[in-house]
Amino acid sequence: MAVILLITGASHAQQVNENTNYDQGFRLGFGLNAGAVTGDYFNFALGGDARLQYDLSQKTSLTLTTGYTHLFGEDEIKDLGFIPAKAGFKAFVWGDRFYVLGEAGAGFAVTNDYNETTFLWSPGIGYANSFIDLSLRYEGMNDFHADQIAFRVAYGFKL
Repeated sequence: MAVILLITGASHAQQVNENTNYDQGFRLGFGLNAGAVTGDYFNFALGGDARLQYDLSQKTSLTLTTGYTHLFGEDEIKDLGFIPAKAGFKAFVWGDRFYVLGEAGAGFAVTNDYNETTFLWSPGIGYANSFIDLSLRYEGMNDFHADQIAFRVAYGFKL
């Protein structure tokens, strides 16, 4: 009986030790985005972004994302460019590669005399390894009437 308790205790201590010794740290990723716009005024979206990620554990991370997105207008509608600024939470739900991500923040219009700032929210799913991050997200916008479904391809690395 004492041997079973000793083995169980050592196993539990090893699991706790593995979690406490996880090397928390930062990652930086640069991505390209292409999206289909669901609103009535814009045809599609193209953009680039930078995402800073802080790993809380092997399964969870905090994110900060910014960049530039260009929405291409239909007919007489002027194109709209905006800078997103979002904070989020990323959780790996299937192994250490597939994740869900939720972000929220603001989009600042910067082109063609648009002067609005909108609330952005974007849930998504993705796949990531040591260097490549592929994701699909829905991005909702309160004021631009240009919600989108976007695909992101990114290169990332530890800092």
